[in-house]
Amino acid sequence: MDALTSASLLGRDDEIRCLDGMLTAARDGRGGALVLRGEAGMGKSALLGHVRESAAGFRVLEASGSEFETELPFAALHQLCVPLMDSLSGQHREALEVAFGLASGKPDVLRIGMATLELLGGGGPLLCLLDDAHWLDEASAQVFAFLGRRLASEPVVLVFAARRPWARSRLDELPGLELRGLDDAEARALLTSGAVAVVDDKVRERLLAEARGNPLALLELPKAGGFALPDVASVPNRIECSFQERAGRLPADARLLLTVAGAEPTGEPQLLWAAAAELGIDVASAWVEAEASGLVSISARVRFCHPLARSAVYLAASPAQRQAVHLALASATDPLTDPDRRVWHRAQAGTGPDDSLAAELERSADRARSRGGVAAAAAFLERAAALSLSAGLRAERTLAAAQAKLDAGAVDVAAELLTTFPADDSRADLLRGRIAFVRNKTNDGPSFVLSAARRMTGAAARHGVLDALEIALAFGRPSGVLDAVVQEARGLDRGSDALEALVLLADEGHEAAVPLLRRVFSGDDQVWTPHPALATMLAGELWDTEVHSSVTGWLMKTGQQAGSPFVLRLGLAQLAVGAVITGEFGKAVSAIAEEEAIADALGMPPLRYSRLHLAAFRGQEQEVLAETEHSLREASRQAGCLIANTHWASAVLHNGLGDYPVALAAAREAVAPGDLYLAGMALPELIEAAVRCGESAVAAEALEDLVSRTSPCETTWAAGVAAYAHALVTGEEESFVTALRQLGSSTARPHLARAHLVYGEWLRRAGRRVDARTQLRTAHDLLSSIGMEAFAARAALELQATGEVARSRSAQATDELTMQETHIARLVATGATSKEVAARLFLSPRTVDAHLRNIFRKVGINSRRQLKDVFSSA
Repeated sequence: MDALTSASLLGRDDEIRCLDGMLTAARDGRGGALVLRGEAGMGKSALLGHVRESAAGFRVLEASGSEFETELPFAALHQLCVPLMDSLSGQHREALEVAFGLASGKPDVLRIGMATLELLGGGGPLLCLLDDAHWLDEASAQVFAFLGRRLASEPVVLVFAARRPWARSRLDELPGLELRGLDDAEARALLTSGAVAVVDDKVRERLLAEARGNPLALLELPKAGGFALPDVASVPNRIECSFQERAGRLPADARLLLTVAGAEPTGEPQLLWAAAAELGIDVASAWVEAEASGLVSISARVRFCHPLARSAVYLAASPAQRQAVHLALASATDPLTDPDRRVWHRAQAGTGPDDSLAAELERSADRARSRGGVAAAAAFLERAAALSLSAGLRAERTLAAAQAKLDAGAVDVAAELLTTFPADDSRADLLRGRIAFVRNKTNDGPSFVLSAARRMTGAAARHGVLDALEIALAFGRPSGVLDAVVQEARGLDRGSDALEALVLLADEGHEAAVPLLRRVFSGDDQVWTPHPALATMLAGELWDTEVHSSVTGWLMKTGQQAGSPFVLRLGLAQLAVGAVITGEFGKAVSAIAEEEAIADALGMPPLRYSRLHLAAFRGQEQEVLAETEHSLREASRQAGCLIANTHWASAVLHNGLGDYPVALAAAREAVAPGDLYLAGMALPELIEAAVRCGESAVAAEALEDLVSRTSPCETTWAAGVAAYAHALVTGEEESFVTALRQLGSSTARPHLARAHLVYGEWLRRAGRRVDARTQLRTAHDLLSSIGMEAFAARAALELQATGEVARSRSAQATDELTMQETHIARLVATGATSKEVAARLFLSPRTVDAHLRNIFRKVGINSRRQLKDVFSSA
């Protein structure tokens, strides 16, 4: 460890203990990740140096972010993984080759994450150091965050160093350590240790005051004697000035060579030498001078002594020098193996419009987008627009750049790009509307999008209207927006069964709309491709489990083939909802666990509504209450379907618990917005609760609404639910019998079980105890077998009132398992290996084995064969 690094660790005992502890744990197979954060000069790089020196017995890999590569997808991951690539084969190697542009295809971030996990976790202890993490490209940061959450059972340590202040990043979810300034005593000690000459007392006090405990400032600033420093605003700027002052003493060739090194973030020596030769630099003597300055060194890569030194020497060069450097680097970069970096250097050197270069940048944007690099595509397009001579091309590229910036999450930059468009440009307005929605998460988005759609024609107008509808339904119902959407759709040349069905639903009701909806879902209406969430809501209006299964299959297939994690997750959530409807709770658990695994892998929140549905049907009061509290906290941002789902779930739960007043209030809230699908599903809950509370008028009105929705569907599920709701309101026994016949022919087992229950309750109140026992016994057995504990307990109480005691369900050892553990156990019980389970749930095989140890302990077994026996009847 050099003297600078050693001195910079003064006062960092706590941080050193933390890092040393991570190394110790990793030697025992318990890895982890840590993000060191602090302003420039706080000692982050010095701590990386310490942990590097302390990692005896570890393989060490290093990479760093670069301000020149923040827009190039997987640039930092490429630095880290290339040394180990030869150890990979098969699909995982292919995934990384696609990510790095070495093979064609669209990158799948989940497969890339799993490939990297296998690559890094495949051997003994491994230390990965990533400096300048605030400049990581988004794609690499996403993979690193994926890794950081999966190292608990791996002998791998990831340590990042990121400068404050920094924008939000995927790394925010990882454990972090904030580096603060040194206290007065530590600062004085460090200043004394770093002084190369006697420093005047007044100068010393000035340095201490201005350094504010910043270790690098305390080491670097005295080298100028305290007098040659400009009065700049911040400590990092003062440190940069110190580095620039040191570089300024070097000969011209050495300074220019440092500028080349500063502009070339990969640190590849051969590229540096080639570019230097292009510039006519005497490389041998220039490098000796540059290295002697202490600003730069070379081993496998060219490395600056500190990240600020790189930016300092680059910014110290004149614009003409930087232009010449980038042109030389472009010339030295292979156009076949690295065309995007080459064109980027050319663009950095550009000084005016250049249509040829703009076209090259646009092609690079296409390549970046195909590799999943939305941020890179946006950057290429923005630069292409700036270099375009044609006003039309400039507008097209700017609009494309704004959309890409929005897709990449750079909302403010996207909005700024649109300021060049006139206020009446409908394409720009459509984007402005989407931006307003993303920014506010409240009421403005649908209105903005609808306003833009009104000035469009053809397919663009249709998609704009559907955009507005989907946003309004999913994230809130601004006053009048739904009516306005339908009104706008009425005036369109619809060209789409979907839009026609929406208008019919609003104008004439389900009887007119249902046949057209069936045609939508039996055909190939491409309108669903950009509106998958709307597709699931409209499909629910058909009360048809086969249609629901078809839509779910389409979502999952589309999500997998198109590499769209959101669509795949939506498909899994809908698979879980369908399994709840059919009473296959184990299948629902598996689907929810997989959706949550993908969400976790992407660092995103899960789609909560499917878990909410399952908890309500299971009668899990605490989980429903917890989800309700979460939904209410999120209400200001997401006041749409999640809130309605929460009310509907509460109604199901409290009907099961027999708390009918609470169920009635919740069902009213669920029905009131008139949501597609949810309002219809909530009506049976409203009817049952209203009948139990003596609100006969409410029940009768809800029944009329339910029948108008279900009758045109002509499915056994719809007919059966309507029949038992009719029986509840009218007390007609024939309707109970019809309900049992219809639901018995359907796959909706939970509704069948509930029909037996309400029929049995009606019979008992009619004094027909023997007949009641038959229905209640059937209801209890069916509800128990499905796992609907609250309704089963209600059936047991009713059965007890007839003089018969229901067989209670004995506690199962598997009841203690979490949802993820249950899913892993079920997969292993079917014969899946740890490696196969790991691939499916985006975990490492070691992590799966750790889960299995917990499962064995909880269930009281010690082998996979026994696990098969435990779940054989599940």
